[in-house]
Amino acid sequence: MSTGANNVQLVIITGMSGAGKTVAIQSFEDLGFFCVDNLPPTLLPKFLELMKDANNKMNKVALGMDLRGREFFDSLFKALDELAEISWVAPQILFLDADDSVLVRRYKETRRLHPLSPTGLPLEGIAQERTLLEELKGRAQILYNTSKMSPRELREKILTEFSLNKQATFTVNVMSFGFKHGIPIDADLVFDVRFLPNPYYVQHMRPKTGLDQEVYEYVLKWNETHKFLEKITDLLSFMLPHYKREGKSQLVIAIGCTGGQHRSVALTEYIGHYFEEDYHTCISHRDIKHREGKQLHENGKKI
Repeated sequence: MSTGANNVQLVIITGMSGAGKTVAIQSFEDLGFFCVDNLPPTLLPKFLELMKDANNKMNKVALGMDLRGREFFDSLFKALDELAEISWVAPQILFLDADDSVLVRRYKETRRLHPLSPTGLPLEGIAQERTLLEELKGRAQILYNTSKMSPRELREKILTEFSLNKQATFTVNVMSFGFKHGIPIDADLVFDVRFLPNPYYVQHMRPKTGLDQEVYEYVLKWNETHKFLEKITDLLSFMLPHYKREGKSQLVIAIGCTGGQHRSVALTEYIGHYFEEDYHTCISHRDIKHREGKQLHENGKKI
């Protein structure tokens, strides 16, 4: 299959019985998705092979999975783990939920029996199903509670969310900072580079920053810098696709040195540009303004 950079959009629709899965499947059909309802998880690997052989004709797929037993969950989790290793598939789990009282009312209105409690009370089946689905709900990227939604409102929400091949942009924010000014509260990953040689102690470099070519080259010329960059780019190359697949919209990577002027700035520039071909990347330098302010103060001007 020649998919190139165009991932197959795969949405797995699951959740509580009575929460709106049938309406969801119909909505994805209206959006041009190839839809299969009640696909057993054990058949997912075979279905992926079919998608791969479809020569790009199945680039938007929605699968409804109505799980009824523990063995189904084990098969699904195994299939999801395998999906994480496939580069040409962009999987998402849409989990439909509703309050217990709403589910009971819907079962009474339709006079249907709950599949997990065919001879008992609907609430007993709902409680059992909720326990079974707890782990799967935690792995879902998209969660809709349909308690206060009409079928029309659920359909409109799905059409809005998934129309025009809409997929959330995953942004990698790489920022420099100085530990003496505090660790950024919004950082997801923090790396301390204070172990590297410091241009601050080179007199003529002290008033400059990592944005100056001379400082940048100084920071990057050391063997320990080369080793650090080799290891951190390898680590992030492994981690970033997994963050993206989990549905995270952005990741903040903070690189810190003492003052946030030299080492962290240079390395933030390097790492940010390293990943810009594969991800939407933003580079920022939180504490570089402190250097600008110090220079103005030393020149006797008002800050």
